[in-house]
Amino acid sequence: MKKTLVIGSAVCDVVIPVDHLPSRSEDINLYHQELSLGGCAWNVCDCLRLFAVPFVPFLPVGSGIYGKFVEEGLKKRGIRSFCPPSEGENGCCYCLVEPDGERTFLCYHGAEYHFQEEWFALFEKSPEAEKTDSVYVCGLEIEEKSGETILAFLERHRDYRVFFAPSARICDIPRDRMRRMLDLSPVLHLNEEEALRFTGCQSLEEAGRGLSERTGNVVLVTCGARGCLIFDPSDGCITRIDPYPAAQTGDTIGAGDSHIGSVIALLQKGYGIKEAVRGANYIASAVVSKKGAGLTDAQFREAVRKIE
Repeated sequence: MKKTLVIGSAVCDVVIPVDHLPSRSEDINLYHQELSLGGCAWNVCDCLRLFAVPFVPFLPVGSGIYGKFVEEGLKKRGIRSFCPPSEGENGCCYCLVEPDGERTFLCYHGAEYHFQEEWFALFEKSPEAEKTDSVYVCGLEIEEKSGETILAFLERHRDYRVFFAPSARICDIPRDRMRRMLDLSPVLHLNEEEALRFTGCQSLEEAGRGLSERTGNVVLVTCGARGCLIFDPSDGCITRIDPYPAAQTGDTIGAGDSHIGSVIALLQKGYGIKEAVRGANYIASAVVSKKGAGLTDAQFREAVRKIE
């Protein structure tokens, strides 16, 4: 089995439960907060790790208290980033979680979002390059200035299968960069609101078909409690994969990342796209059933037994 190159960020999630989102000039007392290792790319890495699928973590780690937290978190899990230590302060993500589990992010982007051309050159000269056949990248990294560097790397390696999750900031990514990314024919992973907002379509079916025709590849649109839609340009079919109801509502932090991470892992293990999405739905449900992103090894083992 070849490796997946995971390009993106690892950050400290500062998870803050709130009764409601604050309004302007309002004072809110907080009674609890929790720090955890997060970031879209790290959450994907952790899914691949749990599924025992080989990957190359391409995660810049900066300095400061949050950089130290990330460094220690990766070390604890036996993960060493391909990227050398980065100059500058590592950022963090403040996760405001309402009683129904919905999250709102306040993100401070630091060194973890700044990629250097020489890092990709080192990767291309390393044995890891030939062991790799797929790449994950998030739209947050493409939006940043060094997104040009990431795109140039991907354009040099069109033989790699690209998985692209544009994120809630899909409409903030410069138009030319989105064009170049879609030209790479990625497997596109986004949620219902993102698909409709980006395409301007009135129906999800129209949006998904349009995106699939544009990329010439599978488009996955997650629909929360209504499961996930698969748009496949090979036969023009739309397939809905039913969700697994969450046992309880913790929060939605990392649910989307866990979903695409699980899809990648299961495809790499030889599952078909429908089976991969079905398994990913269950893992995402397990993530939503707890607080914070990801699953512990024990929680994952319990969930994966039901997939297999």
